[in-house]
Amino acid sequence: MKIGLLGTGLMGAPMALRLQHSGFEVSAWNRTQQKLLPLAKAGIRTVDSAAEAIASTELTITMLSDAAALEAALFRDPAALSGRTLLQMGTIAPSESRELCAKVQAADGDYLESPVLGSIPQVKSGSLILMVGARPEQFDRQLPVLRCFGPSPELMGPVGTAAAAKLAMNQLIGSLTAAFSMSLGFVQKEGLDVEKFMSIVRESALYAPTFDKKLARMCDRNFSNPNFPTKHLLKDMNLFVQAAQAQGIDATVAAGVSQVARNAITQGLADGDYSAIYSAISQRS
Repeated sequence: MKIGLLGTGLMGAPMALRLQHSGFEVSAWNRTQQKLLPLAKAGIRTVDSAAEAIASTELTITMLSDAAALEAALFRDPAALSGRTLLQMGTIAPSESRELCAKVQAADGDYLESPVLGSIPQVKSGSLILMVGARPEQFDRQLPVLRCFGPSPELMGPVGTAAAAKLAMNQLIGSLTAAFSMSLGFVQKEGLDVEKFMSIVRESALYAPTFDKKLARMCDRNFSNPNFPTKHLLKDMNLFVQAAQAQGIDATVAAGVSQVARNAITQGLADGDYSAIYSAISQRS
């Protein structure tokens, strides 16, 4: 099966390699052509335009930064979409995904969504959590591709439902990390031994594994080599706030996390791991 992949950033590049290693014939495109060079060296076909990737493959996966990037890539040459299937795997709002679906269908193409939970290590091991928004027959047809990335793709419902689940999960990522950062910063300022504090946290119902995953980064203030950078957390928290408010939900907490992420970015941590929000919450003494 020939598969196109649009967007070869932190997640897109290892996804292209994962597809190749699983036996699919991959054509990759990225707006910044320089990012395609490692894939070309690995034997993956690279193309000069998104339309070429779409028109020359049966299925095209999109792993682009936001809905605006998707619009620019997909609809510069809408004719390329005719008879082709788009699998949208990035994080966008439910309303944006439904709108994209309508536009792809209007161009005589097919569309489904499958945002993922996990990062680069999970891509490489094929252990991502996949949430799928599609018709049942679409889901069944694309299962071989979906299972390339994760063992148990979950059909959430029609297009938009998986995007909603993904935003809800990313809101939890941001809010949990911010809450832990506040508690950690507070006990440190009070002179409490961090390991003694963590021993209490680990024994409680409040514990989340992500606390230990991010603890060393926070204590060392080392946010390099991110799997999910702060700038992407800010984008997703803003998307959640807008989508939640549109549903009449009080998103004050999420809006506060967005502000903290913005503060971290002003410290020069846009490209650092999202746990860098700790640096904005707990300033150096």
